[in-house]
Amino acid sequence: MLQVSYIRENREEVLNRLSVKNFKSVELVDQIIKLDDDRRQTQTKLDSIAAEANASAKKIGELMRQGLKDEAESLKQQSNNFKEQTKDLSDKLSAIEILLQNELVLLPNLPHVSVPKGKSPEENVVVLEHGQIPQLMPNALPHWELAAKYDIIDFELGNKIAGAGFPVYKGKGAKLQRALINFFLDHADKVGYREMQPPIVVNEASGFGTGQLPDKEGQMYHIGVDNLYLIPTAEVPVTNLYRDVILKEEELPVKNCAYTPCFRREAGSYGAHVRGLNRLHQFDKVEIVQVVHPNNSYEVLEDMSTYVQSLLRALELPYRVLSLCGGDMSFTSAKTYDMEVWCAAQARWLEVSSVSNFETYQSNRLKLRFKSKEGKSQLAHTLNGSALALPRIVASLLENNQTEQGIKIPAALVPYTGFEYIN
Repeated sequence: MLQVSYIRENREEVLNRLSVKNFKSVELVDQIIKLDDDRRQTQTKLDSIAAEANASAKKIGELMRQGLKDEAESLKQQSNNFKEQTKDLSDKLSAIEILLQNELVLLPNLPHVSVPKGKSPEENVVVLEHGQIPQLMPNALPHWELAAKYDIIDFELGNKIAGAGFPVYKGKGAKLQRALINFFLDHADKVGYREMQPPIVVNEASGFGTGQLPDKEGQMYHIGVDNLYLIPTAEVPVTNLYRDVILKEEELPVKNCAYTPCFRREAGSYGAHVRGLNRLHQFDKVEIVQVVHPNNSYEVLEDMSTYVQSLLRALELPYRVLSLCGGDMSFTSAKTYDMEVWCAAQARWLEVSSVSNFETYQSNRLKLRFKSKEGKSQLAHTLNGSALALPRIVASLLENNQTEQGIKIPAALVPYTGFEYIN
């Protein structure tokens, strides 16, 4: 959520940067400034009435001490007007603040000045490519056929139990899942991320804190009786560990990671491009989250991108890094890098990670601050990234590494799987 003070003081810049995200409801900016004007004026009147009421109360006390009870009682009657005015102004102020909050949450985060303009994924900028595109044997199969051939993932059985998008992993398929999770967690630990095991359901306050609510409630599974939400990513519970927290500057950066299952309704996702593991309702993911000083958050963003790339290199997967254009960025992000791997049998790039800097957008909602050595409190910057999401990693490993002997496991992963081939 943007800060009202920033919007007031930088109106033209806010409008210009919102245009990079192709945000159309620009009238919201002026509505917010107008509501803030009303809030300030009402607060000033309320403060003035409070000052008059205090002065009157003081005068009444003096009259009573002087024995002038009649004069004191007369002044008390006049003071009742202060109570009525205070109540009316307080009610008006509360109503304005609610309206202001409701308008503020409709504004997306401002994109960083380095974010390229664009309206669609086709306008994202490729900033790096790594690895050789594998040349497959003539009878190469897509991963959903390989899964059936080696009996490692059963999509129909998952459909029977829960529905489409909830696969069952079997035998070496299940072991590959567990191996990847441990591989990702161990690597995160080596570079200083503290492992957490958070709840996989969150309340409304948590969903609001990281920006899933009110923007993405249609994509989340809602537990109606308890008014809880299944998490779409570990970003939500892990970042909310610091809601309403004031850190010390020397505690920064905070680096956490977590493995969780993730749940997304993915409403409207149909067709061949979402077949197999390409898009699921439930999937496993290791997430990395940082809370950092605003002065170096973009350096941290580059470091996080490089770290995710190191995992892809270790798995010997060809990949590319995209800088997302304004039109393809999330509502909450200030800058995002997507990592895509090449899935050889499908002959297409598949996104496996997004690494994003949210600047103060989440921390303002979370009331997540840090206190400097001078004692001044200010909003921290939050960042997160997938490191990594499993389904498309598995899809690319199966498709890219298929041989006549079976699916060859990358050398770095063999100590975790305990086998070199799926056959």
